[in-house]
Amino acid sequence: MPFISDIIKNIGIKKVFTIPKSLVEPTVMFFSLTNSLATFQAMRNELIRDLINMGKIGSFIDNMMIGTESKEEHDKLVEEILRRLEENDLYVKPEKCR
Repeated sequence: MPFISDIIKNIGIKKVFTIPKSLVEPTVMFFSLTNSLATFQAMRNELIRDLINMGKIGSFIDNMMIGTESKEEHDKLVEEILRRLEENDLYVKPEKCR
């Protein structure tokens, strides 16, 4: 009898994460702890749920995408996200911010 992982490979099931209006397929292997990724994603989504619902922010795994129409709006959203992350003892890597 084949392993379930072999069956999944053969039928082409892939792991994807949903963000508003899109799907994200990871290109690297994740942590080996069961459900740690889903738990972390759920926590981050809860922290910024209202901002995600505005449709200007996408959050997945260790990335956030911000799409705004003006630099001022962008700066306000970045400040708000950083404030919320800091309040919950979460941090960003400055070299990943572009």
